[in-house]
Amino acid sequence: MSATVSALFRIVHTVCSHDCPDSCAVLVTVNEEGRAVKVQGDPSQPVTQGFLCGKVAKYLDRVYAPGRLLYPLKRKAGVAKGPLERGREHEAFERISWDEALEGIAGRLQRISDEYGPESILPYSYAGTIGVLGYGSMDRRFFHRLGASQLDRTICAEAGGVAWNLVYGKKFGTPIEDFRLSKLIVAWGANIHGNNIHLWPMVEQARRNGARLIVIDPYRTRTAALADWHIAIRPGTDGALALGLMHVILREGLEDRAYIDAMTHGFDRLAERVRDYTPERVAAWTGMTAAEVEQLAREYATTRPTALRLNYGMQRSENGGTAARAIAMLPALTGAWKHRGGGGQLSTSGAFPWDKQAVERPDLALASPLGRLARVVNMSALGQALTELGQSPDAKAEDGPAVHALFVYNSNPGAVAPNQNAVRRGMERPDLFTVVHDLFFTDTTDYADYILPATTFLEHTDIQGAYGHYFVQLSQQAIEAPGEARQNVWLFGQLAQRMGFTEECFRDTAEDIIRQALAIGADGHSTNAGMEHITLEDLKEQGHIPLSFHRDPEKQPFLPYTAGPFATPSGKIEFASETLAAQGLDPLPGFVPPTESRWGVAAKRFPLEFLSRKSDNYMNSTFANLDGHRKMEARTSQRLEMHAEDARARGIADGDAVRIFNERGSLKLTALVNGSVPAGVVAAHMDWAKLSPDGANVNALTSERLTDLGAAATFYSTLVEVAKA
Repeated sequence: MSATVSALFRIVHTVCSHDCPDSCAVLVTVNEEGRAVKVQGDPSQPVTQGFLCGKVAKYLDRVYAPGRLLYPLKRKAGVAKGPLERGREHEAFERISWDEALEGIAGRLQRISDEYGPESILPYSYAGTIGVLGYGSMDRRFFHRLGASQLDRTICAEAGGVAWNLVYGKKFGTPIEDFRLSKLIVAWGANIHGNNIHLWPMVEQARRNGARLIVIDPYRTRTAALADWHIAIRPGTDGALALGLMHVILREGLEDRAYIDAMTHGFDRLAERVRDYTPERVAAWTGMTAAEVEQLAREYATTRPTALRLNYGMQRSENGGTAARAIAMLPALTGAWKHRGGGGQLSTSGAFPWDKQAVERPDLALASPLGRLARVVNMSALGQALTELGQSPDAKAEDGPAVHALFVYNSNPGAVAPNQNAVRRGMERPDLFTVVHDLFFTDTTDYADYILPATTFLEHTDIQGAYGHYFVQLSQQAIEAPGEARQNVWLFGQLAQRMGFTEECFRDTAEDIIRQALAIGADGHSTNAGMEHITLEDLKEQGHIPLSFHRDPEKQPFLPYTAGPFATPSGKIEFASETLAAQGLDPLPGFVPPTESRWGVAAKRFPLEFLSRKSDNYMNSTFANLDGHRKMEARTSQRLEMHAEDARARGIADGDAVRIFNERGSLKLTALVNGSVPAGVVAAHMDWAKLSPDGANVNALTSERLTDLGAAATFYSTLVEVAKA
């Protein structure tokens, strides 16, 4: 909707741009002084349904936090990089003007490019905002034109995304609104109640109509605590369980042969493969009983409609890509896609075909000093990139130069990147020039040469899709940014001009880029598939518009994967992947235990499997510095959750100070002996390192080993030992 105005207040339609599948429509009430006084969910948006999660309901605490960065800052001469005490960070920096900041940064980047080559400059960003403009637009143009290294943004979802696309070709899924029609909902590694709260009313409606909720998760999440059946499998064994379910389904003839014959490729080879995954063998890996494996397979295959809600937690293990691929095959094996309320959802992001070429302009790389696209650096191996890349005597020339400049925005790698101690060693390098664009002093700003103040989603305009529903939404600027905070589009456009880039695209406004993302045609309508009915003017008026295939779900339900061809090599749903076969890899899923698991050699030294969990009341590391959110998280904050059996074996009682450690690092926490984890597993929640007693967080323990598909982070394949401190 357009801004609604009264004598004293106006209401502006915005969209929560934090990394969540719900992408909520948020109505912001602004008073006559231009101050936001209320945020609420838009009741007219069918997914938001008028309410917000506990994190965003308190969003004005973030907008008006006393610790917000308001002006550009430069590190004082002689002040070394490293952890700074909270509240005293200003002592290490001096306030400067934007002109000074832009000139200083541009000049330093140019000198680094001239001396070491432009690929020695590395951007580091992720989904601090998932708006199209904020996530990747002017910044991509700037770094392409500069010739900087490209960042492979793998840290969260790449393994699962690659896996899903190997099976289906594109990321579609069961519409969130249709889960209310399900008779069985399986939440596999999905904490719906904690991290996908707008699906929960659909789950509850389905349960009122007789549906059951099964949760598969090693941890007793909020959702698991409310389930009809919580299956606490061992970390990293999800793929084995999926293959075991297939074994039982095929052994008992519960598959949908008509759907398989019409819609899938490679079934006979898959059937041969899963013969080896007997319930007894799978039970030994997962910690279930053989009878439970059989019960789950029968219930899943015989209930109609059945919906899987697969989330990204289970793909953060070393075999996570293959596990996600095997799980994704289950609704194709049983024909669940044929039924409204059946099928599954990992992500709906494939439904939003923004014109990324126009938005990101990769062609600008041809005008860079390289004359081509630059090398790619994996964000999940940032520690290696900063401490090893191009620095050893035997470094390969084709790998490119060492990283001499790091430009961080939309992320906090000092907290979220794996192998934290290696990342810190890299960021402490006195020769590494680091710029950070953020709202607060974070674990990462402690290592910055320049800190630039950023905006919240209330303070800029953006356009957004979702990875949990099918609505295009416009987020309009509701309030002026405080101090001198600036959005990404302005920052990188200004930097480009300071670098002497003359291309007109660096002067595009936010609205210009929105029109480019929509690929607006001569008649004012989008030319993107599924968006042809959308105009920017309608978005300004309505705020949110469904994609074309989702405009009238009652009369024309969206049933993905019921009619081909699909975007796979065979044009069908692929049980056997032709893409993997062409790469010389196994085209079929199989189970190999993670290197860091109870079956690995290292388990003799470090016998406990560690879950470095997201906090329910933070968004990764976002919100962790706000007192109101910390109070909501107080029960598990700075705690190590343990099973009573593991605590007793180590002489640890509830409330004891403990040290959790492996060869990469250690962490001091307080023992919380409860029923949240099975024996042999411990868990702790993500927090800022600088807010922890010993200045470290869970990523002091995680590794830079990568997943089997997608080269993503393996946060949940981590072995540790625990001792009483």
